[in-house]
Amino acid sequence: MRGLTPNQKCDYSVHSPTVASVKLKIAAITPSLRQLFEGPLFMHVVVLGAGIMGTTSAWYLLEAGHEVTVIERQPAAALETSFANGGQRSVGHVEPWASWATLPQAVLWSLREDAPLLFRLRADPAQWRWGLQFLRECSAARYQHNLQQLLHLGLYSRVAMSELQSKTGIQDHSLERGTLNIYDTPAAWARGCAAAEKISALGYPRFKTDMSAALALEPALHASSKHWVGATYTPGDGSGDAHLFIDALAKQCSARGARFLYNRSVQRLVASGGMLRSVVTDGESIPADAVVVACGSFSTALLQPLGIRLPIYPVKGYSATVPIHNERAVPTVSITDDAHKLVFTRLGDTLRIAGTAEFNGYDVSLNAKRCQALIARAQTLFPAAAHYDQPIFWAGLRPATPSNCPLIGRTRIHNLYLNTGHGTLGWTLGAGSGKALAEIVGGATPAVDFNFLGL
Repeated sequence: MRGLTPNQKCDYSVHSPTVASVKLKIAAITPSLRQLFEGPLFMHVVVLGAGIMGTTSAWYLLEAGHEVTVIERQPAAALETSFANGGQRSVGHVEPWASWATLPQAVLWSLREDAPLLFRLRADPAQWRWGLQFLRECSAARYQHNLQQLLHLGLYSRVAMSELQSKTGIQDHSLERGTLNIYDTPAAWARGCAAAEKISALGYPRFKTDMSAALALEPALHASSKHWVGATYTPGDGSGDAHLFIDALAKQCSARGARFLYNRSVQRLVASGGMLRSVVTDGESIPADAVVVACGSFSTALLQPLGIRLPIYPVKGYSATVPIHNERAVPTVSITDDAHKLVFTRLGDTLRIAGTAEFNGYDVSLNAKRCQALIARAQTLFPAAAHYDQPIFWAGLRPATPSNCPLIGRTRIHNLYLNTGHGTLGWTLGAGSGKALAEIVGGATPAVDFNFLGL
């Protein structure tokens, strides 16, 4: 099936998912049965969500020849979790949260309103289930497994992102100067160096770096050099504006024939006979040969009526974006402040300060203390860099799994797929996740060692 031109509209009154759906169900039994059909299996795929995961999925599905409809409740792409994140694409910083070393620090942080991680206990069974699953992921064996999984997907995504940037020509204020993690105590630096050794041992260089070398890499750190004892440096990492990139990618998808339905909320998914039949929005019922759920934290509620329970809980992150005042005082290497779990990234003529993790349900309100903590820390580290009296604050919900590993692949409903649960790593893992998902929808196995669903 050929894609539509931008001025054409889909005629769903004559579109029937029956043939493609039957092929998909048969092909799901064994890949060898695909050889019974002539030519590739082209389908009408409905993607739910136009953030990083939804839009990259749409791009690669179009590349594979499918007809694509994207449904998004916002008026444009990348206006929720993808909108104002930290900007890092940091394969070298994919360590899972779940480890026994994390727990004592998390307990201490729970006593501070401005803490990097704040777990607000609620009368919420989903929160308690998530917490118990998190504890199960804390063992040394699970930590190592999850780290390997995330690094494999990260490396795959790094290549995919480079190819995607080259093919689309999208400019997103990218800086490919690596990332620096900086530490304020010898003990913290030792932990960071141990993490760097683990990452390097798995094939992605992340180096122990003394402060003289760190200052040479990023002179803007001179203003706060007295605070630091050491660093780790990951030369292969970089940064860029996720919202800028994904918004442009969505427009390119649309120009190639994808149908984007904005300001549309999904009311329910209609399934029967082990297959997803249609997506009901507040505007129409859309038949589909396959459906990809890429709704971040909101994927959970959408799938519950189908009996699919996802181990995802929303984790609120904050950011402040401030206009640059002094070019020479702004870092061009993206910085991670380990003690405060904050990221400092230059994006064009602005400085983005982002981080913190707040477990507080689906609340996206701005906590004044946590917002001001971002500005206060930035003023301490880069005092002359920006106009700190002109911040734009933002909060978004990262869809976190207990293991930090995302959920990508096919569900028990054969033509219903997931691309969600990326937590804080959506920008790092996005391109590879979208590429892998499109391959799975087409019946292929992605060339990366990752535990995809349904394979």
